[in-house]
Amino acid sequence: MRLRYNYRAYPDATQRRTLAQAFGCARVVWNDCLRVRKEAHAAGLPFVTSAELSKTYITNAKRTPEREWLADVSAVILQQSLRDLDTAFKNFFDSAKGKRKGPKVGPPRYKSKKDTRHSIRLNTNAFSIRDSGAVYVAKVGDLKVKWSRPLPAAPSSVSLTKDSSGRYFVSFVIDTAPEHLPAIGSETGVDLGLGRFAVLADGTKVGSPRFLRRAEKKLKRMQKALNRKAKGSNNRAKARVMVARQHARVADQRRDWLHKLSTKLIRDNQAVYVEDLAVNGLARTRLAKSVHDAGWAQFVRMLEYKATKHGRYVGKIGRFEPTSQVCSACGVKDGPKPLNVRQWACGECETVHDRDINAARNILAAGRADRLNASRSASKTRAKVPAQRVESGSRRKGQTTQAEIPSLKAGERVKAAWSHP
Repeated sequence: MRLRYNYRAYPDATQRRTLAQAFGCARVVWNDCLRVRKEAHAAGLPFVTSAELSKTYITNAKRTPEREWLADVSAVILQQSLRDLDTAFKNFFDSAKGKRKGPKVGPPRYKSKKDTRHSIRLNTNAFSIRDSGAVYVAKVGDLKVKWSRPLPAAPSSVSLTKDSSGRYFVSFVIDTAPEHLPAIGSETGVDLGLGRFAVLADGTKVGSPRFLRRAEKKLKRMQKALNRKAKGSNNRAKARVMVARQHARVADQRRDWLHKLSTKLIRDNQAVYVEDLAVNGLARTRLAKSVHDAGWAQFVRMLEYKATKHGRYVGKIGRFEPTSQVCSACGVKDGPKPLNVRQWACGECETVHDRDINAARNILAAGRADRLNASRSASKTRAKVPAQRVESGSRRKGQTTQAEIPSLKAGERVKAAWSHP
């Protein structure tokens, strides 16, 4: 699997100027090539190839007085900028044809000199890691890097980034094998919310830290100070960096907290089931700020890639599953309930439920049923599905994909077992 390792870099004054020049050259190559392709499209001409663009706007452009400063940076940076443009066009075309999953991707856009975030990408020909721990970058020099953890393998590429708050990062891409954890028997369902960030099927409740809400008062004061500064002044630039640093601090706190929680869930459970929440839709309501502050989508992505890395399973149930309307004890659907109802009693078995715990238990039951039914369908269609429990490796001789569910018969589908875990 392919992983990305991010580290903080501390370039000196000379290296910061050199990196600024590299960011600018990569931006110019991107904009020049994008402009040519847009003009060709408007004129009804064929799509301009990468080879033609590389020859005209990189190799030959270095010999012209207008673009001779392109030779001051590594040619790898310029070529990678053109490759990134090709990738952006491919994503756009695939999205328009329906070949690319996920939300629609728009066409590439021009990059502005006033952007507060800049990045360049290099392959192994233009960087190396010194024995001293410094990272050598072609025509930039040895960058001081804070190694928070060792790299598990040799990197295949590196990205140098300057964020909105003025911090520099080096991001390595490595190819490594998954590190499967020992199989365990516990599984859980997770009900995500705003009042409490997560409620587990065993009754555990995880409070919502609300990092943005806690920093809102300070951010409001800093934003007012920024708005009072004259546009284009140095004082306004300094105030903008202060606001960006505070936002970066909030984002770092949220990311660190989500990493710790997702790691704990993956280590303590063989399978984790969550709801497929419509985050984009909820982010357009009056709860938008709270939804973004919670970071549900980021949390689910962390669960998914950590499950792949450690041999676990993460399943999603449909967002229209009536998890808050069904009794987890007897399975009777008791109808919708307003959000202010946090406890309710089942009219059939008279079991008193905590709304969130009951939903988490229903998510667990529905996730187990979906997973087993998917395994049953795969045996007929020969489709690939995540391995069951200890089947994370190759199958042994004579072992079928139904090894963990011997009670299934031909044509039988598994229903949710509505019972307490």
